[in-house]
Amino acid sequence: MAFLNNVLEPPAYGWTDKNGDLAKPTKKQLFNEFFSRLNVFKDKKNWLSFMSWMMIVVLAPTLLIFIFKYFSIKLLIVAFVYSMIIMGTHGTIWHHRYCTHGAYKFSNGFWRFITQNLTLKIIPEEIYAVSHHVHHALSDKPGDPYNASGGFLYCFLADVNHQPIARDLNEKDYNRCVRLMQHTGVKTNTYTQYQKWGTLANPFYALTGVALNWGFWFLTCYLIGGFGLGCAIFGAAGFWAVGVRTFNYEGHGKGEDKRRDGIDFNREDMSVNQVWPGIVAGEWHNNHHLYPNSARSGFKPWQVDGAWYYIKFMSFIGGVSSYRDNKAEFYADYYEPHKASKTTSLHEGVIAFEALEKDLLPKAV
Repeated sequence: MAFLNNVLEPPAYGWTDKNGDLAKPTKKQLFNEFFSRLNVFKDKKNWLSFMSWMMIVVLAPTLLIFIFKYFSIKLLIVAFVYSMIIMGTHGTIWHHRYCTHGAYKFSNGFWRFITQNLTLKIIPEEIYAVSHHVHHALSDKPGDPYNASGGFLYCFLADVNHQPIARDLNEKDYNRCVRLMQHTGVKTNTYTQYQKWGTLANPFYALTGVALNWGFWFLTCYLIGGFGLGCAIFGAAGFWAVGVRTFNYEGHGKGEDKRRDGIDFNREDMSVNQVWPGIVAGEWHNNHHLYPNSARSGFKPWQVDGAWYYIKFMSFIGGVSSYRDNKAEFYADYYEPHKASKTTSLHEGVIAFEALEKDLLPKAV
């Protein structure tokens, strides 16, 4: 816990207030922090956050070109499916269940590379994975990088304001960060390079990886459906990249307790299962917080889990060598006891009603 408490770069307004509670910055403080951390002229260590948002800026014109020049119902459907389902599900498969939680293992580097590049590279693995370990350790507590109690902007701007790794890690803690990422295949800096660039990711390899990935996918789209398809796909990817930054605010009840009996079994934090993220991305968030290392989070029959289907398919063809599936534990530890308690309560209620009826009947006569 000591390591995870200090692994992220604290914002200027801090994680806690003078009373030890969550520091809730004003909008002005949030935006000041955001633009300060994007300023690569002020500090080149801001390069990764700058790159992450600059990719969205670069993608924005493709969305506008699609809308105003190449728009059609067919391309709109393609863009919708790519943005809502393909990008979302891939984020769950790659960034969430693999990079962060290691819920499954690839048979070799080839299948890992294929899975990593199934869609456009937009979110740097480092920004997502390291901070997500902190999120689970401090969920809905001060220090949680996207604590919903901080408000919408606190979560929406978190990838810049709260999620980058600390820039003053000692060599031991930096190497611990490297070990958190080593299974992903991301090329990391040496400690000396980290002191210069402030990140795990090596800027040369990171930028080269994005350029090659984008070049491959735009060429593929162009060969299949021309410039219009390329703009539709790239614009949709940019749209998703903005939308996904809203998820954790919604996924933790907007800072309120919106958990439902019989649906959200985890009571350690405010995470909730949501139908839309579940269907389009396999992100049944409350289930995930129950079993974060499970390759499946759609435990109930109606909980569609596209990410899990991909992992199972990869296992079937030999691309995945092993995975963890906690469905049986979920039913044994949570669902069946809940179901039994409800049956017992109903039975006791019937008995109580019958007793009351017998007590009142003679008086009525």
